[in-house]
Amino acid sequence: MTLIKSISGIRGTIGGQAGNGLTPIDIVKFTAAFGSWVVQKTGNKRIVLGRDARISGEMVNNLVIGTLQGLGIEVIDLGLSTTPTVEVAVPDESAGGGIILTASHNPKQWNALKLLNADGEFISDLDGKEVLDLAESATFEFADVDKLGKVIKNDTYLQKHIDKVLALPLVDVEAIKKADFKVVIDCVNSTGGIFIPALLKALGVTRVIELYCEPNGHFPHNPEPLPENLTEISKEVQKQNADLGIVVDPDVDRLCFVNEDGSMFGEEYTLVAVADYVLKNTPGNTVSNLSSTRALRDVTEKAGSEYNASAVGEVNVVNKMKETNAIIGGEGNGGIIYPASHYGRDALVGIALFLTHLAKFGKSISVLRSSYPQYYISKNKITLTPEMDIDKLLKQVEEKYKNQPYSTIDGLKIEFDKTWVHLRRSNTEPIIRIYSEAENETIAENLANKIISDIKEILHL
Repeated sequence: MTLIKSISGIRGTIGGQAGNGLTPIDIVKFTAAFGSWVVQKTGNKRIVLGRDARISGEMVNNLVIGTLQGLGIEVIDLGLSTTPTVEVAVPDESAGGGIILTASHNPKQWNALKLLNADGEFISDLDGKEVLDLAESATFEFADVDKLGKVIKNDTYLQKHIDKVLALPLVDVEAIKKADFKVVIDCVNSTGGIFIPALLKALGVTRVIELYCEPNGHFPHNPEPLPENLTEISKEVQKQNADLGIVVDPDVDRLCFVNEDGSMFGEEYTLVAVADYVLKNTPGNTVSNLSSTRALRDVTEKAGSEYNASAVGEVNVVNKMKETNAIIGGEGNGGIIYPASHYGRDALVGIALFLTHLAKFGKSISVLRSSYPQYYISKNKITLTPEMDIDKLLKQVEEKYKNQPYSTIDGLKIEFDKTWVHLRRSNTEPIIRIYSEAENETIAENLANKIISDIKEILHL
């Protein structure tokens, strides 16, 4: 059993002993800490709650609601929802914060409490530390019987979220209708199965073949939208002679596409394509994290704008976007952050912008994909002994490559013309992740192997 307490929330596997898994006791403890923190921080006794369709969702939901009521907090319960929908609802409901019950792309045995501030954005590192400290001290003040919180069920946000997407100036419903796309979708039997068909209908897409759109939490394959998990939709797109496939993860903040020939558009290129469309219509800066493809930088600079990289993690991307006044940003895992809508990864916004882009492009999705710079990312890791000083090791690698452009805002990223390698420590295990990117697989793999060899030499392995 696993329980990971981090500044962005608490996640773990269901069952086991308290403190070792995501048990009812742990759920109550961390919910009480977050609810208390929201009230202390904002004086606002209202929290928005939503969940994905995981098997454990109802159990976790009941515990969270009861705990918040016990603190005297009013709960706006959206029920089956998406991460971006809860993010949208928090400010709309004038709430002090939000909780999303989802373990994102993790398998079915996992669940988590993702925590939002009053702006509907993920809480900061500092805020997260305060919540964790509160949880450990367990100094909660619960309400007496006459001051228990109310629960308000609110099922209006499916439509409200879709309406907000349709209202975006760069979403062209008429162009999408006219294109008459035939689309296959895979929503992994979670809440995308409710939201994505409704969005497509609102966008005028009438030919939709649904795979796994029953929100019952029984994931038919590993729910992370990686090529090896998408073989079924790949075959279905070809079989149905569809224009494209659309895939989301269980909480609908990651998005990737399948080409008409069954090949992968590439989740790294979801952001590249959407940013290309946005930049063509709205000049401005872009941001992605250090481990994302260089193609976004290429597309941004070609448009005469400025690209900036942030540390890995949605909070860090959002902070860098605000700092540089970026018009679009996100992460290479298919996460689109479009501030004209809100500061959070949102697959609904991504789908609407991408389909508009594809409709106006007027050619196939594979031709669109081939119009972008071609890069390949190699992902490797080295397992180290727990007592090893990873920071010292990275410093030694930095010294070896000090004549190359490099960044230390998140581990170490070294650039070699149009190739790069990014080394960063895992937050949860004694490993160094090594991502390298180049214009083909062989060069990317060779670069990664060179750095791995350097590390072994330093460690005398």
